Amino acid sequence: MILVSEENTEPEVSPEDVSLEDETEETVQTATSERDFADALVGSEPESHPADGLAMDRGDAIGRSGRWLAGWCLRLLVIAAAAWVLGEVASVVWSGILPVVLSIILCTILWPLVRRLRGWHFPPALAVLTTIVGFFVAIGAIFVAIAPSVASQARDLYDRGTEGVEQVLDWIAGPPLNLDTAQLDSFIEQAQEWIKSQASTITETALSGASAATSVIVTLVMVIVLTFFFLKDGDQFLPMVRRVAGRRVGWHLSEVATRCWKTLGGFIRTQAIVSFIDAFFIGLGLVFMSVPLAGPLAIITFFGGFIPIVGAFTAGALAVLIALVANGFTTAVAVLILIIAVQQLEGNILQPVLQSKAMKMHAAVILLSVTVGSGLFGIIGAFLAVPAAAMVTEVLRYLGDLTDLKTGEKSIEEVAFATDTADGPFA
Repeated sequence: MILVSEENTEPEVSPEDVSLEDETEETVQTATSERDFADALVGSEPESHPADGLAMDRGDAIGRSGRWLAGWCLRLLVIAAAAWVLGEVASVVWSGILPVVLSIILCTILWPLVRRLRGWHFPPALAVLTTIVGFFVAIGAIFVAIAPSVASQARDLYDRGTEGVEQVLDWIAGPPLNLDTAQLDSFIEQAQEWIKSQASTITETALSGASAATSVIVTLVMVIVLTFFFLKDGDQFLPMVRRVAGRRVGWHLSEVATRCWKTLGGFIRTQAIVSFIDAFFIGLGLVFMSVPLAGPLAIITFFGGFIPIVGAFTAGALAVLIALVANGFTTAVAVLILIIAVQQLEGNILQPVLQSKAMKMHAAVILLSVTVGSGLFGIIGAFLAVPAAAMVTEVLRYLGDLTDLKTGEKSIEEVAFATDTADGPFA
């Protein structure tokens, strides 16, 4: 009889396989333990696949997708709630935030000159004081220069404007439009009510920033004082942040602050260049066509340029209206053509070349931010909307860079850091 020995049919397990299994279990346990609060709350589980290679049950797949969606909805709700709370807090302390924000914007304008004076061995305080005094003297000189022309032509322009409005109403009431006079009166009343509401909104918004001090002058003094100290001691801010927040968190805060500062400064300087070019060519054209108040209109165009899209449109409409009531329909059409040509130069050449480097924001984002800002805070909100949107966009870009580094889509050399990485968490 032949005896057949019983062999062990179980596969042998090598030490490498044991090590791999232990490593897999440890990875699964780590992934499970690292689930955040949102995952635990909605009951999401680490993704797994059947060992036999069969397809997942449809109900399990839908349940897993639903848990994933619920987790992200919870996260978005928490973010929205935090944003709402932040907005409510900002509205309460707006009287203290507004001078700080205006001071930072003013610092981006004056800092290049302060840096130049300090490079010429000016003491820091003297360099800042010289720059601030020179800036406000220049602004005051501009308004003093245009005041006589405004005072001498304002009354005549008002009388002509009244006559021009009556002529326009007669033209609208006649052929070919033949609009009813009652409808025109209704439209005029609605326009007057809208202007009054906007004027009151602008006044309330302008005064709300100084509600604690009950005076716009006090707010202006606060802006000047804060600007002085920011320009004098601002270079000590980031080192203090690193000392207080620690090496890792402090470096991230310094990086974000530096990026936002560069973006804000680039926006202000770029917008100043674009606004100056617009004001120069429009003012030159108004002088050539003998339109009254050409100087004040050019200055309004310059300052209106700091409110993208809306400011240029408003300043242009005002120039066309003054040309219409002062010089007639033909001159108004010529002014309109001039403004459209300058706006095309700005939109197709200047802004793509200059602002794309400074902000890299789509025109729709700019228009939406101006709309939301003006709706919430009036004229001040319209002025601050684009810089605020630019800084928020810069923060999101930085978070995107960190995500790319974590996923391996970018290397450390491919990210354009604004601060030295030798002292950061990537060293």
